[in-house]
Amino acid sequence: MQRTRRSLCAAAMLAMAGAPVRAAAPSLQGGDERKAALVIGNGAYKVGALKNPVNDAQAMAASLRTLGFDVVLRENTSLRDMIEAFRIFSVSARTARVRVVFYAGHGVQVKGRNYLLPVDTEIRAEDEVPAKSADLNELLDRLGQAQGINIVILDACRNNPFSGAEILGPDGRRLKFRGATPAGLAPVEAPLGSMVAFSTAPGGVALDNPGEKNSLYTKHLLGFMQSPGLPVELLFKQVRLSVARETGRVQVPWESSSLTGDFCFRQGPAGGCSAGR
Repeated sequence: MQRTRRSLCAAAMLAMAGAPVRAAAPSLQGGDERKAALVIGNGAYKVGALKNPVNDAQAMAASLRTLGFDVVLRENTSLRDMIEAFRIFSVSARTARVRVVFYAGHGVQVKGRNYLLPVDTEIRAEDEVPAKSADLNELLDRLGQAQGINIVILDACRNNPFSGAEILGPDGRRLKFRGATPAGLAPVEAPLGSMVAFSTAPGGVALDNPGEKNSLYTKHLLGFMQSPGLPVELLFKQVRLSVARETGRVQVPWESSSLTGDFCFRQGPAGGCSAGR
């Protein structure tokens, strides 16, 4: 697996405040079979703005709704709104059979912990990151306390915006990435019953895709999510192969899984997950 160690991004984060989070919990389907999703797309950073994340979040929310999920969609969230959205979702979706969290935007790693950046964050030094961003590990801890299936999908930069460089793609083009550090995001261990999916491997880079509406990762993810009966582990394998092939192995998605049950986004013709088995 080829891993790229250099990338290009802004050196600081300033942004516009996002839409307010509704205080009320989302209305969910009754019974133990309900499925709930929180979808966040952050792109309106004043420095290091990203074209794809809001489009990615809108497309993901629409796709999940067709698959029977009750979806809460948030765009260009402030720190307060992002943290509140995570808190409300972890409480309101506690009894759901399946919980999905999708995040597209900037993300960084500091001292082995991963952080998702709200659009209103103003960071001048790396040691300010924990107080001015959302801690991914805390979200995973909250979700891991509930029974059922958790799937956390991060189409994030996996890069640190406090160092700058650039990389040449396999065809010689200069590539723009969602961040900039050779360290990437730190690997995580998914809690029991959970899967955490990253748009690129540790130490890799996640490509922004200004020539298309959606990022490369989300584009392929949306396509395979509609495959009848495709188990989620095989789904992400297909996404990984497709993204790696399209980028010449510059970007190779990665997952950490501790799932103990079967799940597919769309059931097969005979019901349940059967494709590829």
